Amino acid sequence: MPRQLTLDLGHRPALGRDDYLVTPANALVMAALDMPDAWPQGRMLLLGPEGAGKTHLASIWAAETDAIWQEASALTPEKADRLAVENGAVVVENADLAAGLGAAEQAMFHLWNLCAARSCWLLLTARLPPRDWGLSLPDLRSRMSAMAVTRIQPPDETLLTAVLVKLFADRQLVAPAGLIEWLVPRMDRDLGLARHLVAALDTETMAERRGLTRTLAGDLLAKLSAERDATDTPD
Repeated sequence: MPRQLTLDLGHRPALGRDDYLVTPANALVMAALDMPDAWPQGRMLLLGPEGAGKTHLASIWAAETDAIWQEASALTPEKADRLAVENGAVVVENADLAAGLGAAEQAMFHLWNLCAARSCWLLLTARLPPRDWGLSLPDLRSRMSAMAVTRIQPPDETLLTAVLVKLFADRQLVAPAGLIEWLVPRMDRDLGLARHLVAALDTETMAERRGLTRTLAGDLLAKLSAERDATDTPD
């Protein structure tokens, strides 16, 4: 049977507080984000690998603080001036991707100073600590390295299960009974892998016009795990 043409129409993940399960893996992060008044100089860096839930946590914080949202790679000095509102709040996502972009690095340094002058909370998200970003601007590098950090820990079994349930629901996929419980002990504790797996299951079931089965899930999990391991292995 020929593969069906699939269209990526996107989906709307649920990003509210009620959609976020707090477990020992992320309880300290949530507690830190709930107390911005306690942040040193009103600034915090949220660290976590791809797919760990940084966007979800930052979205909760932004909704509850009326924060303005900005992708770091598109940041400019002019935008920085508009973002740093007196007694306001700003989220800069993927701050590590500003490295090597002269205008974005200058703008982040400008935003850092403006937020201090205007008593504006500043939350940055990144996959890696600042020492690994490759920043060109020395003054920005020193300030980022001194920033307070809260880090998302690898998910425990409870969190991985809950994330899989949410990912299936976000894509309106119906998981057969017992599938998620079967997957969890066979997966690495990696929320990025979980996201890629559910996306691949969504695409494959539509393209092949086949049902969502344990065999299909196991085959795709093995494929994605092998691809990730090959990417992570040094040449």
